[in-house]
Amino acid sequence: MIERKWIEQLISMALQEDLGERGDLTSSAILDGKEQGKAKIVARQEGILAGVEICRLVFNQVDSSVESQVLKNDGQFLSDGEVVLQLQGSLKSLLMAERTALNFLAHLSGIATLTHQFVEAIRGFPVKLLDTRKTTPGWRMLEKYAVKVGGGTNHRMGLYDMILIKENHIRSVGGINTAVQKCRDHLRREGITARIEIEVTSLDELKEALALTVDQIMLDNMSVSEIRQAVAVTSGRVPLEASGTITLENIREIAATGVDFISVGKITHSAPAFDFSMLVE
Repeated sequence: MIERKWIEQLISMALQEDLGERGDLTSSAILDGKEQGKAKIVARQEGILAGVEICRLVFNQVDSSVESQVLKNDGQFLSDGEVVLQLQGSLKSLLMAERTALNFLAHLSGIATLTHQFVEAIRGFPVKLLDTRKTTPGWRMLEKYAVKVGGGTNHRMGLYDMILIKENHIRSVGGINTAVQKCRDHLRREGITARIEIEVTSLDELKEALALTVDQIMLDNMSVSEIRQAVAVTSGRVPLEASGTITLENIREIAATGVDFISVGKITHSAPAFDFSMLVE
């Protein structure tokens, strides 16, 4: 659950970025603020909706008197031309909030839509699609929310809720064994409970990691053939996560290897914006 206070702070920063100190010069010049009207937000493509309540909050933060009616909820499939949200209130307020509201809606729906495409590509296999920490600064909670809306599963939220020993950590201390032991000692010393995952880049590293009885092993940038061998060597002893250069074109082949998880950074860092328009009626 994302705290409303945190979302409102993010919206406030976004509006300040757009309005600056002078506000909306165009709308202020054309409208005196007394004009009332209606508007609707319309989908211009097919996909999965995410962020409609946040969109509403943008309009209400600009003007609390703006009334809105949600016609589609997060997670629902949208067709081209479908109306998502109806609005009524000051036309000046509606126009001031328009771009910021659409930016939130377009970005989050874009993530949900791309996530859904990846999830559909691996349908039928007992594997989960994971996101990563490759997120827009300040937007992580929202972007990971959109991943869940699209049918994906959240990996760790940050550095604070799971140990993931990566290549640079291993190089820093001279080996996998030392890195894992140091992490276990730290958790014990601090009284912290957290899962431990190790990133490996070869079958030799995998065999070394398997001897350490960790919670999960990431197979980083391995070929499909190597992943298949890794699954055979592991034989179900530890959950395996495939990561690196995953695309819609190759994800199904990777899912067929028998891994438990596939992590894809693209669903948050490169999702195309969903096309929405606001039309004044």
